[in-house]
Amino acid sequence: MMYEQQQQQQQQQVRMAMGLSDKGDHRRRCIEEERLEIVDLSGMSLDSLPNPSLNLATICKLDLSNNNLQSIPESLTARLLNVLVFDVHSNQLKFLPNSIGCLSKLKILNVSGNLLQTLPKTIENCRSLDELNANFNKLTMLPDTIGFELINLKKLSVNSNKLIFLPQSVTHLTSLRVLDARLNCLGSLPEDLENLINLEVLNVSQNFQYLENLPYSVGLLVSLVELDVSYNKITSLPDSIGCLKKLQKLCVEGNPMVSPPMEVFEQSLHAVKEYLSEKMNAGHKSPQKKKYSWVGKLVKCGTFNGHMMRGGTHGEREGFVMSEYRSIEGLASPRYMGMFSPRRLFSPRTYFSG
Repeated sequence: MMYEQQQQQQQQQVRMAMGLSDKGDHRRRCIEEERLEIVDLSGMSLDSLPNPSLNLATICKLDLSNNNLQSIPESLTARLLNVLVFDVHSNQLKFLPNSIGCLSKLKILNVSGNLLQTLPKTIENCRSLDELNANFNKLTMLPDTIGFELINLKKLSVNSNKLIFLPQSVTHLTSLRVLDARLNCLGSLPEDLENLINLEVLNVSQNFQYLENLPYSVGLLVSLVELDVSYNKITSLPDSIGCLKKLQKLCVEGNPMVSPPMEVFEQSLHAVKEYLSEKMNAGHKSPQKKKYSWVGKLVKCGTFNGHMMRGGTHGEREGFVMSEYRSIEGLASPRYMGMFSPRRLFSPRTYFSG
């Protein structure tokens, strides 16, 4: 009996929050609907949502967080045409409705603390999205083309998931300022990160035994202020990090770091950047190894019918001397073509005779 009373009270609260009332003037309800901007149903232990009769298009913020919701009706999200903030964190959601792509004005989406394994591809249609928080789920991947459409996204938080990679399209998020992908299973980062010209914070820490290298393009993030790569398997930082003029915070603890050595890190960030810059400059100045012609190697081995000469005017030096000069035409004649035949070049008598 007590449980039924609690349920009735809960449903009454929900109906009141959604603009529903068993009693009251119809005109007054219409006025309330017109003024409605925020609907807060958080922390009410809801297992499901009622089917409201109010105009959902009047809602600019809908908070359904801290409940027990396992799904969100497609019909509900499809009618939230003017919603700017949609918060469903800390529920039991295993998937999001495809109709979330109808939220063309949505700016903040918080789906953290659920059981999501994937995000619907239709999320790409939320082109006004500024912030996407999908922390603490079971995501194994993000939509492949997520970065091509979310051109206004400034913060992408996907920490504490099971991501093994970030899609290459992420590098097209040119408005992105914060990328938080810590506590995943990332084995690598996308190339072409330099396209993220506004990225200020990059956190890929605590990918533990998976992340071993950083791409060279990390050092080309011209706006980067904070870089956290702690607790991975990284042994060396790319030299390009020495070019990050705006970098103010660099976290590398928990890595088997060899280059730069840990004693350099213990000095200062400036010392680290200076070390990497000098290493990069030294690499550019190092002389190129002289390339030797393969013909010369064949000649030295006696393949082209030359002979080794010792002594004479050259002292003890060894050199190659052609036995006689022959023109190209002469060498191409039937008489001499045989000297280039595979049978001659690789005959046992040529290579193994005493």
